[in-house]
Amino acid sequence: MAEIVEISGDDIVESVRAALQYISYYHTPDYLSHLAAAYDREQSASAKAAIGQILESSRLAATGQRPMCQDTGIVTVFARLGQSCVIKSDRSLADLINEGTRLAYLDAGNPLRASMVDDPIYERKNTRDNTPAITHIDVGLGNTLEILVAAKGGGSENKARFGNLNPSTSVADWVVETVETLGAGWCPPGVIGVGVGGTAEKAMLMAKRACMGEIDMSGLLARGPASKIEELRIELYERINNLGIGAQGLGGLTTVVDVKIATYPTHVASKPVAIMPQCAANRHARITLDGSGPAFLDPPNLQAWPVVEGSGGAGRFRRVNVDALTAEEMASWKTGETLLLSGRILTGRDAAHKRIADILARGESLPVDLKGRIIYYVGPVDPVGDEAVGPAGPTTSTRMDKFTDMMLDQGIVSMIGKAERGPQTVADIARHKATYLIAVGGAAVLVSKAIRSSRLVAFEDLGMEAIREFEVEDMPVAVDASGTSIHVTGPQMWKGKAVPVLA
Repeated sequence: MAEIVEISGDDIVESVRAALQYISYYHTPDYLSHLAAAYDREQSASAKAAIGQILESSRLAATGQRPMCQDTGIVTVFARLGQSCVIKSDRSLADLINEGTRLAYLDAGNPLRASMVDDPIYERKNTRDNTPAITHIDVGLGNTLEILVAAKGGGSENKARFGNLNPSTSVADWVVETVETLGAGWCPPGVIGVGVGGTAEKAMLMAKRACMGEIDMSGLLARGPASKIEELRIELYERINNLGIGAQGLGGLTTVVDVKIATYPTHVASKPVAIMPQCAANRHARITLDGSGPAFLDPPNLQAWPVVEGSGGAGRFRRVNVDALTAEEMASWKTGETLLLSGRILTGRDAAHKRIADILARGESLPVDLKGRIIYYVGPVDPVGDEAVGPAGPTTSTRMDKFTDMMLDQGIVSMIGKAERGPQTVADIARHKATYLIAVGGAAVLVSKAIRSSRLVAFEDLGMEAIREFEVEDMPVAVDASGTSIHVTGPQMWKGKAVPVLA
């Protein structure tokens, strides 16, 4: 029997706090190396530019210790408590983890964005400190407390999928067909975790934990598979990349840098399968407490971050003064073209759009004139020091599709977000002779460097979802939908081209 070890509750709080701060600004070395390799081999100009922006933004986040993504995530914790551990505290382990989360997200030097709302059905009121965490506790042999802490963004979390397949159905076919339907809202290139077996909830948990495993696909490809599971990993890796989705859904050779698989025995009549996408932020870390004090992670060597030249755009770009934008100028933009925006743009996302709809339904006047304006779908991190705004990357645009025609009727001429729009929304944009522009998800720090000032315009009570006016200078975006979408044409162009390149 292992020696009984006492672990202080305060040490658990401090360890979780420090780990959440750490993963907010440091990419894992395994992901960095695989992403840099994907950048080197990428042949799609648009996808290469997107990967370059992610790498450059990651370097800025690491050196400045600011969040790599404005969506600092929903905290998920897998804790394994040794049976020979005693936690010295009058609070439960889950409550201690929540306290660590609260302190991490309210850190004055690096505040993280509060994204949790309660209650989830009706009021959806922000908890203001990102608590509670989603905590899973397992008890086993030993006298240590192992904690796997992660921060999962809403874009990738929303793309989790589950299917209860017939026992004879191909897991590989279902996974590939399902990934093809996810679009780009999960911010590829990333990792796909697959859980097979158990029950519905077991498969989902396995998939989530699997996508946080060590990225070792390059080594696996070099040595070759040693089991059927490794054969399946390689098959899925090649087939998913062969879909041509590419970085940010722009079309390219790399959609995933790895595929991880976990299995568990299941009922004879069942084959539950879950997939869990892990976005380009890939935030997770493992810490172990042994009773000797808080557990801290060593800072990585900043030389691991590649310096990417010319990551602001692919090839030629066009500078645009949004304060003097005309319909004729917008009509000359080409799908896939890189623009550098300067001038004043509005911000707004889910809650602001819903409030605008409610105001219009009551026949009241809006607190801001939308005529001739560009709106950026963003919920930024709070600024520190001399920052105009904290990291401010785009949110998934499809959530605003239901409001787009209304916003266009109010005079909005262009929208900036990430990932594809629905077919009806693309048609509405074309009918209004408007445009949809894309900023790179995962490049939040890089985007924030282009924001010179920020002022509150409306809905202050919505916190990060309030409407603000940004003054930007050379903000990099790409033209997506004005009737033709690069999220359709890009993957079509690159479908089937990945395997020969990787081989």
